[in-house]
Amino acid sequence: MTDPTGKPGKPSRKTFDARLRRMIERLGAAIRNGDYAPGDYLPSEKVLAEQFRLSNKSVRKALDALVEEGLIVKLDRVGSRVTDTAAQAATAEITIGFSASIERDFAFSALLDDFRTLHPAVRVKAIPVQSSSNYTGSVREYADNGLIDAFTLNNLDFQLFCETGFVHRLAAFPPDPSLYRTAQEAFVFEGAVYARPVVFSPIVLAYNRAHFREAGVPEPDGGWTWDDAIRHAAALTKPGERHGLYFYLLSDNRWPAFLLQSGMRFAAVGDEPLRLAGSRMMDTIRLCKRIISDPDVFPNYLSENSDDVTELFAQGKVSMIMTNYMTINEFKSTGLDYDISPLPYLFEPRSLVNVIGVAAAAGAKHPEAARLLADYFASPRAQRMIRERTLSLPAHKETAESPAVPDDPMNRPRRYYLFREIMASYRLHRELGLTSPALAGLRQLLKKYWSGLIGEPELCEQVDELLRQER
Repeated sequence: MTDPTGKPGKPSRKTFDARLRRMIERLGAAIRNGDYAPGDYLPSEKVLAEQFRLSNKSVRKALDALVEEGLIVKLDRVGSRVTDTAAQAATAEITIGFSASIERDFAFSALLDDFRTLHPAVRVKAIPVQSSSNYTGSVREYADNGLIDAFTLNNLDFQLFCETGFVHRLAAFPPDPSLYRTAQEAFVFEGAVYARPVVFSPIVLAYNRAHFREAGVPEPDGGWTWDDAIRHAAALTKPGERHGLYFYLLSDNRWPAFLLQSGMRFAAVGDEPLRLAGSRMMDTIRLCKRIISDPDVFPNYLSENSDDVTELFAQGKVSMIMTNYMTINEFKSTGLDYDISPLPYLFEPRSLVNVIGVAAAAGAKHPEAARLLADYFASPRAQRMIRERTLSLPAHKETAESPAVPDDPMNRPRRYYLFREIMASYRLHRELGLTSPALAGLRQLLKKYWSGLIGEPELCEQVDELLRQER
């Protein structure tokens, strides 16, 4: 910090207090985690003053706080010694909230058990965040009431937190160059990282290889357009037995993939909103309606969510589905003869990417312990466990790209490493240029259009009005 003349100035009171808290938290966490064992001495007051950029008087104040917590005793002319009961007396208790699919997505229970083994002084309680339709709202409520110190979230949740200001109540993390850039950027706001990415996945096409062999249809590849997919899906369909193509269109991790392939945005800062009529964006929307309205390709099945699609695929009732690496964990213990391929495209070969991470509340009861837990999930050790126990893609680059183990017990697709070849196609929801409320509003309008309740002119008019209101 400098004064107007450019000379070093005194830190503000706010900065000073933050340094003092940081010293107390970091030393306390180091003692709880066993970095300083009972009987060990902390660094000298002079060393601590230089490390935390505090005066000797302030260092003594921080050490007094650790004495009050029962973590150290101060011995005159000797130093600050960790007490024999420090680990028991100062155990940090934190709670992590999680969404319904997390156990499947990254072997959540096994990772928590491993964390507890590594950090016995941190007691972690996991609670499911109960919400049928508003996970982010429930997370905020839990955090407001001090019920959770950390929680899982995806990139769409994070986008909403950024838009509503809740992001500033999350702890920031230093960038980690060992993680995939796309995965980490999903949780960046104004240059700061607010969550550790754990797993990620593009939307891909999963297909039943036995069906393709039986029908004499060539397996899909990266050159497939949606016209190719529709044509081959018709050849795969067997009336009364199976259909060639299926997906849960209304999932926010499915329908935006089509719109992203237009290569267009609905709006951009400082630019005029997109006019939907006559645009490539409208062509992608029309494509969706064409697919779901074709009885020779797409089953007239009233699915409630993407789980229904996965179950039909496992039963052999459909030959191709839109899915991701997290969802194919449902097949890892089966004998299903399946593989994956890039998503077919209309204008540009783009795929929607979904990222799941762990955030820590800045106001957690034990903020250092909450950040320690989030860091653990993205650590090489935890990422290796995810790679060994699931089909999900670890956010840690070296781990995700490690060779398959011999005699892999899981039913891993032959083209598992496909994700590396299509990274240039990855796009996040936010690249459509819509806020979270506008994305939800657009979804409601598209539901009406795809159901035949409104026609194309009315859809274009209402979407244009939605975008005007956004500005």
